[in-house]
Amino acid sequence: MTVTAPAGFEAAGVACGLKSSGAADLALIVNRGPRRAAAAVFTSNRAKANPIIWSQQVIADGEVAAIVLNSGGANCFTGAQGFQTTHATAEAVAEALAVGAGEVLVCSTGLIGEQLDRARLLAGVAAASGSLDAESGMDAARAIMTTDSVPKTAERRRDGWAIGGIAKGAGMLAPGLATMLVVITTDADLPAPALDAALRRAARVSFDRLDSDGCMSTNDQVTLMASGASGIAPDAEAFEAELTALCLDLAAQLQSDAEGASHDIRIEVVGAAREDDAVEVGRSIARNNLFKAAVFGNDPNWGRVLAAIGTTSAEFDPYDVDVSMNGVRVCTAGGPDRPRDEVDLSGRAVHLLVDLRVGDATATILTNDLTHDYVHENSAYSS
Repeated sequence: MTVTAPAGFEAAGVACGLKSSGAADLALIVNRGPRRAAAAVFTSNRAKANPIIWSQQVIADGEVAAIVLNSGGANCFTGAQGFQTTHATAEAVAEALAVGAGEVLVCSTGLIGEQLDRARLLAGVAAASGSLDAESGMDAARAIMTTDSVPKTAERRRDGWAIGGIAKGAGMLAPGLATMLVVITTDADLPAPALDAALRRAARVSFDRLDSDGCMSTNDQVTLMASGASGIAPDAEAFEAELTALCLDLAAQLQSDAEGASHDIRIEVVGAAREDDAVEVGRSIARNNLFKAAVFGNDPNWGRVLAAIGTTSAEFDPYDVDVSMNGVRVCTAGGPDRPRDEVDLSGRAVHLLVDLRVGDATATILTNDLTHDYVHENSAYSS
């Protein structure tokens, strides 16, 4: 269930000393072809890390031979020296694989504002390129973890072709095209423009709707690479359906591993006049700390839901809205319905259903509660 599930890909994950713990901290994923098509979406944060700046240039022609990812340092706000480190990393991968540096994507994750140890990083590239194989996808998944408690992987198979993916992310999960580091591979035979269109649509309804804490990173990148090794060119609709399902799977895994969270909250907004309205309403709830704190306390405080959506510009009548929590309608037409004590929030999963009652558009936003553990982890750890 990793990036080496599709044919044509090899991977490695090694420890090169970037993490003080000695854990694996560098991953290399290589596309052996015959096709080397790729697409990527990036954080929309104006403050972009050096690897993002590099990778945006590399992806422009839709041809990628490899992607190298390090944890243990974001290489962001590190000036010219930091960009030179990114460039040197790509050059080292290119030399080891006999490809051009302009065919190598680079990703980094970790502490902002600290220089990466270039010597250790390049030694890691050498070690990873020497240990590539088609069985080490899980090693790569572990090597990109930072505050993650578990690696995130997914796989889909259909009609002789496959898609595999790995992801990292446990904090700073908020929308901006992409919301973490994700690498997805496929052995389907598709050109870069088709990959780009499918990835953007899949990310829009999955990663872009994961809003765990409202904080957007500087290093977010989701990459899709196609080897064409299956020799099968799937129908565009079928491919997008499988890709979207895989992205939703990975997004849910990221939500479940969010730093310090004790509840996974699925905010489903229905009856909206437009999809954008549904997204805006869902996101206003997801970013409302009063609501998130109430869920942490197992309190079905639906008044905080109405207060949150009242701040939006979406089309609706606040006195004609229904709210249900875990299957119990606690509010109808802007007034009380079933008693609050009928709502059970003791489990981890929380389903909030908001019906705006003005149209047919819907959207679902994923978030988490606000806990003591989240505050502690982000006050005690530099991230």
